Amino acid sequence: MANLGFATTVPIFLAMVTANFVTYTEGAPRAFFVFGDSLVDNGNNNYLATSARADSPPYGVDYPTHRPTGRFSNGLNIPDLISQQLGAEPTLPYLDPALTGDKLLVGANFASAGIGILNDTGIQFANIIRMPRQLGLFQQYQQRVSALIGAEQTRRLVNNALILITLGGNDYVNNYFLTPVSARRVQYNIQDYSRYLVTEYRKILKRLHDLGGRRVLVTGTGPLGCVPAELATRSSNGECAKEPQQAAAAFNPLLVQMIKRLNQELGSDIFVAVNAMEMQNDFINNPKAFGFVTSKIACCGQGPYNGIGLCTAASNLCPNREEYAFWDPFHPSEKANKIIVKTIYSGSDKYITPMNLSTIMAIDSV
Repeated sequence: MANLGFATTVPIFLAMVTANFVTYTEGAPRAFFVFGDSLVDNGNNNYLATSARADSPPYGVDYPTHRPTGRFSNGLNIPDLISQQLGAEPTLPYLDPALTGDKLLVGANFASAGIGILNDTGIQFANIIRMPRQLGLFQQYQQRVSALIGAEQTRRLVNNALILITLGGNDYVNNYFLTPVSARRVQYNIQDYSRYLVTEYRKILKRLHDLGGRRVLVTGTGPLGCVPAELATRSSNGECAKEPQQAAAAFNPLLVQMIKRLNQELGSDIFVAVNAMEMQNDFINNPKAFGFVTSKIACCGQGPYNGIGLCTAASNLCPNREEYAFWDPFHPSEKANKIIVKTIYSGSDKYITPMNLSTIMAIDSV
């Protein structure tokens, strides 16, 4: 296992605001940063003029407050559940005015629904935080924290943090496959487009490393053709839609290969490949083994498979979210998210490589 250059005892800092200064104690949960799209957005889009929002019922129906928060879930999402594994409180959206003082030292969520690897992904959603801007806000975050605790302590906090980045799905769904004849589809076949995306993803990861990221969970796409939205619009018999499945099958292995090469280049296991497609295939192909009644029909939606349009107060809503693998036409339910995070924590290298989150936490605590 490559050495990350951590000291024998990794100092993790907890801020305590006393008068006008901040002090720290060791042993608190490590900071956690989140980048990406709607699968991990904790509410940044609530503060933006965009249609890509989840700030109205029935979103959040099973969240502790039973109110919508901007999470594209009936309850907790993947970052929330990873925070639980870290023993930390959930990270706040970076645009949330409450993210000040000691809250900054917990970390921050920069994710924004609708964005992709490419800047022309999600243009129909107008004001969303694309990746160059998310990374720019991460720089701004570090400047703000430096004003609290100094540049050296900020560097250590960021270096010792866990980072999650989730990208790729929208580059297919809201770009390549958005219309029957899209600009990207004319430009590339599926395999070449996937290679292009992975090349661009690599640039984003390199920039994240330049900004101090040293433990980064990198997810690929889920089984794109199997989500209720694709079943409703591209499947005639309830089977997973062929072309989006081909896209996910092309993208994910290329991403794993790229991450392996990038780690070799950097001389350390900085980036960890999370194979979301394999994780979701398990409960999509055999839902009953995981306690689901269906992995085809969304809990909230309308039309075939509840896969058409948005989840709104006027949509069909299932009475028991525990029975559904998908909450809305695109996003897993809280229960499915729990299965995904459990696999991130303790799964084999079929699902997460070169190591799972429990191994990361054990190594980094030494």
